[in-house]
Amino acid sequence: MAAQSESRDTPSIARQLRRVRTLYAGGVLLWASSSTVTAWSSPGSRSMWTSVLLLVVFTGLLGLSSWWLRRLGTERAAAGEKRPAVAVRASVPARHAPV
Repeated sequence: MAAQSESRDTPSIARQLRRVRTLYAGGVLLWASSSTVTAWSSPGSRSMWTSVLLLVVFTGLLGLSSWWLRRLGTERAAAGEKRPAVAVRASVPARHAPV
């Protein structure tokens, strides 16, 4: 059950999924490199298969979070929600030192 302080609005869910997706991408890179090094040094060992298993787990989590983000985006579009407007700063004339 979600805590009372957690927000359930779409932008916060998408923001959290993006953070988690970055973590999973890092895990995929870590375990891919670990699997490659372990397979090179001791092919068929238990540590190699453990690295490969963790690579598969993190790849699945990365794919699942990407799928959820894509689905969340299509649901927003179907509901007619617009993206929040980007704050545009007024341009300030450049200040030059007196000559």
